[in-house]
Amino acid sequence: MRGEGLTLAGRRRTLGVGVVVMGKRMLRVGGRIGVWMYKTLDGRWASGSKDVHVLMLTTPGRRTGVPRSTCVRYLDTPDGLLVWGTGSGSPQDPDWFRNLRAAQTTDVQIGAVHTTMRARELTDPERHTVWTDVILREDPRIGKYATKAQRTIPVAVLEPA
Repeated sequence: MRGEGLTLAGRRRTLGVGVVVMGKRMLRVGGRIGVWMYKTLDGRWASGSKDVHVLMLTTPGRRTGVPRSTCVRYLDTPDGLLVWGTGSGSPQDPDWFRNLRAAQTTDVQIGAVHTTMRARELTDPERHTVWTDVILREDPRIGKYATKAQRTIPVAVLEPA
């Protein structure tokens, strides 16, 4: 009989794999829905609260050159717009950040306003300082993704092109 001899822990492991696969699919589908909503509503409902700011990046794919859009959280600083690639705690940098790294420029949409910007990836020690003193100070919960990912979370500043 199927499932015979499985412990409760074994069942959890089996369910865990399905949940992980389902989670990745939901992230992908959710990302597409988020981009559609941002474009349709000009970003009016993109932020979960007045303290969370979301922009939409449209960057050429690093392999195909096809424009790829994604919505990401950002912080507005005197040096530019800070974005970071937690990938929800995945072990590799998110595709959007790898595309941003490879591109010369990116289209940034905040609300209904589009601006062409250049991304400058921060390197240590500047990255570490910005990560701890700006990003984690703004929202310490973001740190859980770095712990889960077990990698250095990349940070970039978007500056006018």
